[in-house]
Amino acid sequence: MRIVCPLLFLGLLVSPVLTGCGDGRPRRVPVSGRVLIDGEPLSHGTIMLVPHDARPSTAPLDAQGRFTMNCFDEGDGAVLGTHRVGVSAVKPLSGSSQQWLAPKRYVDYNDSGLEVEITGPTDDLKIELTWDGGRPFVETFQYEGY
Repeated sequence: MRIVCPLLFLGLLVSPVLTGCGDGRPRRVPVSGRVLIDGEPLSHGTIMLVPHDARPSTAPLDAQGRFTMNCFDEGDGAVLGTHRVGVSAVKPLSGSSQQWLAPKRYVDYNDSGLEVEITGPTDDLKIELTWDGGRPFVETFQYEGY
């Protein structure tokens, strides 16, 4: 009995270190907030937070521009650290057209110029976009070669 108890105690100490959050995945914290464009809620689209060395988090935007990040599971947030940000706001109109509700430059997180630091749980992350004098537009395209 004396041998088993110390081994059990040692196992309890080592187990959380090996499993991190208990699910074998990187530690995540709840992250939610809003996306604004020129001060107004972006009412349609998706946001992506991309850390340099971990799994990205994504979330759809609601009609008020609010989001709750998802990394592995719904609502589990984002990993801690610096994240590049991508926002895609495209609404399909037909098989050959779509409306851009935010500039295309925000889609690619590598070129968006947006970055956030996640240091702990937050429910008020604000991502601010701008048209820089532009406005929503409709893009038409043609399919070739089918």
